[in-house]
Amino acid sequence: MSVTFDLFGTLVDADTPADPAAAVARELRERDVAVPDDFDEAYREVHIDAPPGAEVPLPAHVSAALGSRGVDAPNNAARRAVVAAFDPDVERRPGAEAAIEAARAVGPVGICSNCSVPELVRRTLIRADLKGAFDGVVTSVGCGWRKPDPRAFEAVARRLDVDPANLIHVGDDPDTDGGVREVGGRFVDVAETPLAEFDPEVVR
Repeated sequence: MSVTFDLFGTLVDADTPADPAAAVARELRERDVAVPDDFDEAYREVHIDAPPGAEVPLPAHVSAALGSRGVDAPNNAARRAVVAAFDPDVERRPGAEAAIEAARAVGPVGICSNCSVPELVRRTLIRADLKGAFDGVVTSVGCGWRKPDPRAFEAVARRLDVDPANLIHVGDDPDTDGGVREVGGRFVDVAETPLAEFDPEVVR
């Protein structure tokens, strides 16, 4: 048995930009990129034809959005701008530490997070004082698949060396985190079971 946690909205609260397009545009200008006037519209368009369930890294999307307007972003400017735009203050949610300790009593503990921004999960764990608390961390930008796609849960199961059917996944979104049921695992909704009350022995 293994317990995995969603990160944002489950273990931590993070103040990500209310207007991501504007935040990224600002950081692009800081890096001398000629941001087009209609970047907000370009940001919201689909530019990369990815298969269903696949994650498109946000820097790749931003580069494609700029390219659709004939703008180049040299020197890895798109990635650096995205990383800078998503640099949040982070607060660990009440009960997070207790839930992680309870999870560790039944087996390896992991993170399975939808996140298209490189480095964001790592920095978030550091700022929440959770670095080193997990046996495996899988992000959609890292494994290539977004929850609820079964391949996201299969990826974290491989990282923890457990059968996907033996996963208990704790999250705040039944539509995405609940996808663990597709691989035979069990879903715990923090809206119904607060972190401080989480007991994997009751779920298993």
